[in-house]
Amino acid sequence: MKSSARHIIFIIVGIAVALPIIFNIRLGGTVTPETRQVFSNIDSLPPGAVVMVSFDFEASSFAEVRPLADVIVKHAFDKNLRIVALSLFAEGAALGEQLLTKLAQDNGKVYGVDYVYLGFRPQYQAAILAMGESIKTEFPLDYYGDPTIALPLMSDVDTYSEISLITSVADGSMPTFWVEYAVTPHHVKFQSVLTATMATSFYPYLASGQIAGIAAGLKGASEYESLLGRDGAGARGLFAQSVSQFAIVLLIIAGNVIERWRRRRD
Repeated sequence: MKSSARHIIFIIVGIAVALPIIFNIRLGGTVTPETRQVFSNIDSLPPGAVVMVSFDFEASSFAEVRPLADVIVKHAFDKNLRIVALSLFAEGAALGEQLLTKLAQDNGKVYGVDYVYLGFRPQYQAAILAMGESIKTEFPLDYYGDPTIALPLMSDVDTYSEISLITSVADGSMPTFWVEYAVTPHHVKFQSVLTATMATSFYPYLASGQIAGIAAGLKGASEYESLLGRDGAGARGLFAQSVSQFAIVLLIIAGNVIERWRRRRD
């Protein structure tokens, strides 16, 4: 392929991605039962309940999972739920902290009272198991180096029995470990919002009741935003993704037609 042709393709795909975002165009659509269940799991909790949010993703997946993390945290803050957050992936630790801090500031939440960020813990199997015994022992210091025992929110929370719901924002197999080491031994309620490619791996867990809800990819984020009645990155990204994929299909068809015409001509 000539370099000029490649440049034309890049420009077309770039325009296809940019236009829906610039003009804030979005797709309509129905909300799947899976996403509605994730919404209901949070919406049904009483004010003051404690939820745990674990940012279990790497930087390469952030563009896809960020809209999902946004709606989960926003919804929890809207409902005046208290959030204990952490990350079991090193790359997710800083990204999760930035996201949580920004949304907390936007919603006027107070650190230590309305939310706590425990930070990163390696060896995730051991960390999930250990939090079943004592969260404050597993995380003696929070992300900022302050003793967790001194945080007002943590005076009410030490094990999974004080957690009403755990949500893993994931891009891999981490929900499996939450099920094995938190749900099974401690019967804690658990759900996951995750990348679209990973969703099918966890539908058997959803069917068995081991996972209480799944919302996947930009579509899941877009559906959740519609339930919240808000505009967001999920809907914008979903339409941009759809238009760009449609443009790629058209380019493939056009390329084959042109090549066939050239062969006949020669």
